[in-house]
Amino acid sequence: MKSDKILSTPKNLQVLHEDNHIIIVNKRPGDIVQGDKTGDTPLSEVVKEFIKRKYNKPGAVYLGVVHRLDRPTSGIVMFAKTSKALPRLNKLFKDKEAKKTYWAVVKNMPPQEQGTLVHYMKRNQKQNKSFAHIKEVPESKKAILDYKILQKLDNYYLLEIDLHTGRHHQIRSQLSSIGCPIKGDLKYGFDRSNKDASIHLHARKLTFEHPVKNIPIEVIAPTPSDPIWNAINIL
Repeated sequence: MKSDKILSTPKNLQVLHEDNHIIIVNKRPGDIVQGDKTGDTPLSEVVKEFIKRKYNKPGAVYLGVVHRLDRPTSGIVMFAKTSKALPRLNKLFKDKEAKKTYWAVVKNMPPQEQGTLVHYMKRNQKQNKSFAHIKEVPESKKAILDYKILQKLDNYYLLEIDLHTGRHHQIRSQLSSIGCPIKGDLKYGFDRSNKDASIHLHARKLTFEHPVKNIPIEVIAPTPSDPIWNAINIL
């Protein structure tokens, strides 16, 4: 069944920051960052077309994918516009010098107002799912995040999450393992899906040093518009 979700196009692309070397966009839920077996147009191609039209560029547009977000999530995605910037940005993320902050809406209250979760993640390729174990298991990778409750909503809690590691489905799996699956995330234990197939996980903030100009950059992505995100009264 096709949902009525709005995907990004060159005309409606939400650009949060752009300069000669990088472009940062606010990904909509449902946008896919890179092409996959679905054959759907990836966000990388949308951004290329946006640049091509904006600057009347002839020929192919260079764009490097620096990192990804799961398809049902929203928020900050950064791309490199030059071959000079791409390896530097890749190193920034690899060395964990780019600080990412996420917002997640969950139904159940976490065990504490704030805390640190440490698990050992094991990915199941066939299920495209990661399982969070308390103790190390074969082929698992350590996963660490900090969380705190930002706001109590009518039936939900808004959590702010800072990642120390970047594992596959890390936030989704770790929150689920403490009984706090993200709203709409059927794969990780929420009881029903969102109408637009999104989940309430949003890459809210990114801070990093510009790979060429060496100046600090901070980007904040507005949340999608729906009754729950709109109920948040935090700037």
